[in-house]
Amino acid sequence: MAKYTPMIEQYLSIKADAKDAFLFFRLGDFYEMFFDDAILASKELEITLTGREGGAAERIPMCGIPYHSAENYIHRLIEKGYKVAICEQVEDPSAAKGVVRREIVRVVTPGTVMDSRMSSEAANNYMVCLSVLDGQLGLSACDLSTGELYVTSFPHSNERLLDEMNIYTPSEILCDEELLPHVRQEFTLGKPVLTTSWLKSDDALVVRQFGDTAWSRLEAVRRRVVSRLVAYLNETQKRSLGQLTQIRSYEPEHFLILDPFTRRNLELVETVRERAKKGSLLWLLDQTETSMGARLLRRWIDKPLMQRAAIESRLEAVDKLFHQFIVREDIRKQLKEIYDLERLVGRVAFGNANGRDMIALRTSLQQIPALLELCLNSPSSTLRELAADVDSCTDVLSWIEAAVMDEPPISVRDGGLIRTGYDEHLDQLREANVNGKRWIADLERREREATGIKSLKIGFNKVFGYYIEVTKSQIGSLPEGRYERKQTLANAERYVTPELKSKESLILEAEEKMVDLEYSLFVQLRERIAAEITRLQKLAEKVAEVDVYQSLATVSAQHRMVKPVLTDGGDLIVKAGRHPVVEAVMNGGTFIANDTKLIRDEEQILLITGPNMAGKSTYMRQVALICIMAQMGCFVPAEQAEIPMIDRIFTRIGAADDLIGGQSTFMVEMMDIQVMTEKATPRSLVIIDELGRGTSTSEGMSIAQAVIEYVHDRIGCKALVSTHFHELAHLESSLGGLRNYCMAVQENGNDVTFLRKLIPGAASTSYGIYCARLAGLPELIIDRAYTLLQGFEYNEATHEGKEKVVREAAVAVEEGSLPMTQAAAPVEPMKVADQEADQRTGVVQLSIFGDEDFSSTKPVKKADPRAERVIASLQAADIMNMTPLQAMQLLNELKQQVKGLA
Repeated sequence: MAKYTPMIEQYLSIKADAKDAFLFFRLGDFYEMFFDDAILASKELEITLTGREGGAAERIPMCGIPYHSAENYIHRLIEKGYKVAICEQVEDPSAAKGVVRREIVRVVTPGTVMDSRMSSEAANNYMVCLSVLDGQLGLSACDLSTGELYVTSFPHSNERLLDEMNIYTPSEILCDEELLPHVRQEFTLGKPVLTTSWLKSDDALVVRQFGDTAWSRLEAVRRRVVSRLVAYLNETQKRSLGQLTQIRSYEPEHFLILDPFTRRNLELVETVRERAKKGSLLWLLDQTETSMGARLLRRWIDKPLMQRAAIESRLEAVDKLFHQFIVREDIRKQLKEIYDLERLVGRVAFGNANGRDMIALRTSLQQIPALLELCLNSPSSTLRELAADVDSCTDVLSWIEAAVMDEPPISVRDGGLIRTGYDEHLDQLREANVNGKRWIADLERREREATGIKSLKIGFNKVFGYYIEVTKSQIGSLPEGRYERKQTLANAERYVTPELKSKESLILEAEEKMVDLEYSLFVQLRERIAAEITRLQKLAEKVAEVDVYQSLATVSAQHRMVKPVLTDGGDLIVKAGRHPVVEAVMNGGTFIANDTKLIRDEEQILLITGPNMAGKSTYMRQVALICIMAQMGCFVPAEQAEIPMIDRIFTRIGAADDLIGGQSTFMVEMMDIQVMTEKATPRSLVIIDELGRGTSTSEGMSIAQAVIEYVHDRIGCKALVSTHFHELAHLESSLGGLRNYCMAVQENGNDVTFLRKLIPGAASTSYGIYCARLAGLPELIIDRAYTLLQGFEYNEATHEGKEKVVREAAVAVEEGSLPMTQAAAPVEPMKVADQEADQRTGVVQLSIFGDEDFSSTKPVKKADPRAERVIASLQAADIMNMTPLQAMQLLNELKQQVKGLA
């Protein structure tokens, strides 16, 4: 075994306690890394890999970073999903006997970041702990920077775990060893997520942290995950966790459940394509003025409520601010000057708040009285009750105002933190320091006069202290015996005098004591404020809530939204509903509004047909978003809205292969529908776009019909289903709760206009080739596609007609109305079938002979498709119910369509 130097031996012993982390080992002004840490860090941080002698035969790999810029390097490693253990000197080197004692003072992980530069201001940074006990899965989530700690539990299932974890999007996960493979598979694909098997608990620590009452109320699995999470935080942070003051236990059933696919499809907090905030529902609704308000708004979107009374309370506040523009703007004005109270208070409790943080806290607290006054005088009972229950913490404000300078330094060890008059002893030291420096200036003036050397100056450095500097050309002018040489430079000499040396000790002693005393006074103030952490956190929560109310009211007023009517029934009725985000990004364009009526036992499923690009997906998404907005306590984009309490929303919208999992688009769709069939209840909303695609037409149509029948007969929930299988329109006659709808289309010659309007009835075609033309496919492809389509339509219509006549003939034989000899003749029934099929489809088969010859292979000419559309339009026209103007418009459209027909 290699023999290392004492310092390297110390490094290895400390590294043994941080095997899964980079060890930043403090040596002077650098953090050094050795061995494998150095090799990996040099690659990840793109820094030079060197080496040093350490007692072994070979040089030890080494790399280092300056300690003053360490945060930037730590940030880069954390973003890549690593841990960093900070090892500092914990004794005075001058007093050390041998190697200076060093210890790990903190382990920085993705879930324990406290530096504001490493975390998004508008999003929480959660770490999550998972554990299974007696078939129940416990989940605890904590944002250390804000002090939030949540815990819940539910029957163990991977799908339910995905639903709940997706709310928190954790950067770090702790879990039982048995859960680790599943967790790593599901949660490390999109971004670096640190996952660790963690089994340690510390119940006594939790009881000290939160009190025995809060602890005893939790069920066993919830106690386990909280205990393990707090034990991990204590072990990595190695300091007080004073910002953790409350365990927030909740039941998942109290919130509308949204699975990961639904959140993604509806683009609640980020877009599907760019994964950006812009273009999401959060982007539209976020008019908050504070970071804590922005985070709370995101939590409301992630977890819409199920309790009607709580939603009504939120809507009441939004409603009053919606109609009180001046009050709303005054509130926004006050909120603009409030910093991120939650994270400021978190840094105070954590012990790393600096002077600038104190000034931000002071500025924020100065705005609170006026903000509370606005709420107390508002017409909203919700805001009045909120403000009446708030402690404005004016005593904390007075402490900061009395102690901290208006422009303190960033570092708490640089001095200049504490106001004059706050501490008598500090004032005395400052006076001595000021007088001492004034004495130095007077001494410089006197020495110049005494020697006649105008360039003489008195300077200071940390190595030699105070000195008198004279250029070498003026050395002869100095009196003998009074100046003692201190340092020789190229062009000057530096001296001290007995008088200067005695005064120097007094000045330096005052400076040193002054800085130490200032730091001590600042730490005392920080600890005094930390003792009031619970009050400050509660204040921050209320300010964030007010901020969300004004944000929702502001957005509602800007985008012509209305207050929804919430019901405990099962009917969902929306008049002139709009997609809030699509409308917002149209840059002044007109969004076509559509009604929605989902009535239990009457019209609970809408089967929507129509072409691509006609607006089916947008319409279905807007219905889901309106429900989510209503249940989070926001106004909705509509003229009127009656919204029932929905417990789950399922969406299957858009193609999505799971390439890594080896699943096709069709398989992913079927898996999503399987979850829906298992989890949906009569209170759920199901949205399926293009049901049955991805397989053959016959199989896709069969599966689509079977799914629709299951939703209708077994689940009985509200559903919006779009499909290109127009043949499924017949379900309206057999399923009492299903209605056919389609997206209206206007044809004018070869031009097609998508009207974006949902109307009753089934569509007759999908206009897929027309959409291909819009996409820019070559005309050669388009023309060939139309030719092939005519052949396919003829063959399909003829085949269907023949099958029908044969079936009717078979039935007639059974009933005795058709002689067996006629039915048995193979040619005649098929000939009759062809004739009837031709009559239905408008197909004319030409022959040089008088009768059709079914054995002939001559080509078949199909009527011009424009003529077919004219006939279809005439057949569909409701002449008796048309106004004269509508009749003239129809006639004009038909005239345009028949132009050029032979």
